[in-house]
Amino acid sequence: MSDITEPHRALLDRILGGDATAPLKMRRAAFDNTGLDEPMATLIDKVAHRSYRVTDEDIAASRAAGLSEDQIFEIVVCAAVGQATRQYTGAMDVLAGLAEGQER
Repeated sequence: MSDITEPHRALLDRILGGDATAPLKMRRAAFDNTGLDEPMATLIDKVAHRSYRVTDEDIAASRAAGLSEDQIFEIVVCAAVGQATRQYTGAMDVLAGLAEGQER
């Protein structure tokens, strides 16, 4: 299995610490899927848990709340990477637990 630690760290540094149009606090909240106001809270929860349900209306509501297309894109990317990170970490924890059980 290849080690994705360094590329993953570089990705996180870029989306959570690099230059962007969306505020850092909002990008971090989207990554963590917590602490966002509506309508972003609904959009980001859909991205994290039911991406197939994101609609044009979700995006339009975010634009109507004052966010630009670039900001919405950046925040959605943070949400998707955050959810993928949680899923990957959870899977690796399970595999580590299985490996520990086999060593005994």
